[in-house]
Amino acid sequence: MQILLHRFKAMGGPGQIQLPDTPQAQSALHAALAELQRLEAQYSRYRPDSQVSTINANAGIKPTACDAETESLLDFAQQLFERSQGLFDITSGVYRRAWNFASGQVPEQSLLDQLQPLVGWNKVERDARHIWLPQKGMEIDFGGLVKEYAVDRACMALQAHGIGSALVSLAGDMRALGIKPDGQPWQAGIAHPRHAGHLSASIALHNMALATSGDYERVILLNGQRYAHLIHPHTGWPVSYWQSVSVQAPSCLVAGSISTLAMLMQDQGLAFLQETGLSFLAIDPNGEALQ
Repeated sequence: MQILLHRFKAMGGPGQIQLPDTPQAQSALHAALAELQRLEAQYSRYRPDSQVSTINANAGIKPTACDAETESLLDFAQQLFERSQGLFDITSGVYRRAWNFASGQVPEQSLLDQLQPLVGWNKVERDARHIWLPQKGMEIDFGGLVKEYAVDRACMALQAHGIGSALVSLAGDMRALGIKPDGQPWQAGIAHPRHAGHLSASIALHNMALATSGDYERVILLNGQRYAHLIHPHTGWPVSYWQSVSVQAPSCLVAGSISTLAMLMQDQGLAFLQETGLSFLAIDPNGEALQ
């Protein structure tokens, strides 16, 4: 059976959906793309009418009402914050005001010091269906969660239309439904963190998700030092240990959060990955692959 391949852009990056060319394929594909558009409209910080932008605009002013879906994502973010001892913090996106990875320059410490008081999920106040950022200038950013969540939701949309075999990918994070029509597993490539256009590995996926975090997509190279986009919330400076961490899990949301946490944990990340019991591929500072 022929495989349909649909490429698109969503959430600031490239995406693709592969699924068998069946009578329900087009309606299923349309539903999955509509779900991705809905989530981008709801959670993009670049859209002034999004839920996230409304929450941030109300910082220091008043609480914002949240729907059940947003509450669920906030609950998950809180669990990650607690389990990581504050390393996974969706309020740390304010450091973007200091870090411009297109500039080739690192910020002054004084600018990071000014932003640091605005960081801290423990400062956020919540009750049933409301969230309040108590300081003006605070913000939340679902960037570390929503892309992976969107992959899972797109898969659910496909399943609701009778699709049991598909591969959904957003900027390299992906989830496979079932196996390909020819009985073979779906294949997922893991980008090489130091050689663009090359792969570190190819992974067979069967009813499994794969997510990768790395230090190579948005990066400043200055005086022999690499400054990547994953920022330590306690310091405002990028973490610098793993070249990349890829994790397989039943959902893309879980895979992505674990790979990000391992990156943030730096030299403690390997023990954490081993404790999860999940399959992973971690590239250490010397380029050695550990699994």
